[in-house]
Amino acid sequence: MTVRFFNAYVLTFDDNNTAFNGEVWVENDKIVYAGLPKKTNLSFDREIDLNGNILMPGFKNCHTHSPMTLFRSYADDLPLDKWLFEKIFPLEDKLCGEDVYWGTLLAVLEYLSGGTTAVADMYFLDDWVIKAMADGGMRCVFVKGMSDLGKNTQKVLDECESMFNKHNGKNPLIKYALGVHAEYTVSRDLLDGAAALSKKYCAPVSIHLSESKKEVADCKEKYGRTPPFEIASHGVFDNGGMAYHCVHIDEKDAELLKSKNVSVVINPASNLKLANGIAPLQMMIDKGINVAIGTDGAASNNALDMFREMYLASVLQKAATGKPEALPAETILKMAVKNGAYAMGFDDCDCIAEGKHADLIAVDIKKPNMQPIANLQKSLVFSAGKSNVFLTMIGGKILYENGKFFMGIDENTVYAKCNEIVRRIVNE
Repeated sequence: MTVRFFNAYVLTFDDNNTAFNGEVWVENDKIVYAGLPKKTNLSFDREIDLNGNILMPGFKNCHTHSPMTLFRSYADDLPLDKWLFEKIFPLEDKLCGEDVYWGTLLAVLEYLSGGTTAVADMYFLDDWVIKAMADGGMRCVFVKGMSDLGKNTQKVLDECESMFNKHNGKNPLIKYALGVHAEYTVSRDLLDGAAALSKKYCAPVSIHLSESKKEVADCKEKYGRTPPFEIASHGVFDNGGMAYHCVHIDEKDAELLKSKNVSVVINPASNLKLANGIAPLQMMIDKGINVAIGTDGAASNNALDMFREMYLASVLQKAATGKPEALPAETILKMAVKNGAYAMGFDDCDCIAEGKHADLIAVDIKKPNMQPIANLQKSLVFSAGKSNVFLTMIGGKILYENGKFFMGIDENTVYAKCNEIVRRIVNE
């Protein structure tokens, strides 16, 4: 399929942060032209007049648990340990593959309508999450959240390796990545095994890290060091990876993560809701860490909304540092788009340029919250919301446009299935 977007205000997110009034041409899954208007003999299947609205790369949600849409608003107002061990884990034990499939599809609908074109998803029942992502047309890195709590360690590692080999290279939209749930949910043998897999496949490993004060204090008491140093001591970060949350890291932790080429993924709304605190984002950036943004799951957020995460990421740092100039909109947008693509290994959809994958969104600036027009990048962070997104394209396919989904699955069916699942697992 060939598509011509014209009369657009194009934010490229290239290395020069180029912006221009022009057009973008898409052929199959790639961008074949991005620039000022010009004549062509090409015939397009669709020509879309954007009427001066924004065309930009989609957002990269670098940490989420998509099936947890099923637990939205179920276990609110609890601290992390009680929320996880007393509410979420018991419900997750009741889930089957089909439950995870429908919960993931619900998340995909939310991603598409909010301008997210790629996600890094950590969950279990891997095949079902991956099937839902593929069926929904979502670009995804599935991160295996290995956990053993001292039991069946080798089985967990073998399953991860088997799935790693099964899914990589099968679907151009899907990657399968190594991951460890958290320092406090795994044995040291599993950490060693994860490091061995990382070395064998030259693959990064991702993990929840230093999310709460309790996690850090317990790790120090047990091992005499912070979670980043404990994880790194087992070789887990030797090929890089993503560290989720990092609310309670200090400068030495940050320097270690930088030296290991680990990207930090912050989750402002979830960290606030679970009362875990505010990550030292400005410090991480000052240390040269690649920082990206994620929503976390809908059970602890409760929305998969990258606009809200961008806003919170900026204003919280301004308050925490006492510096209104901290984390300007341009930096936040780069985190949500370009840095996120790098963190997930999706360098081929990080910006608008010829040869890049056509993962694009259109944002309506002809709405009250975006007027008058002064600085569109600042307006995207401080004024815009999900309702401003009116088109989402992934791999050259328009999957959402003007309130309608085009992923081949009726959204009302998804809603009905998810409500049936919730009624069953809550009442069992």
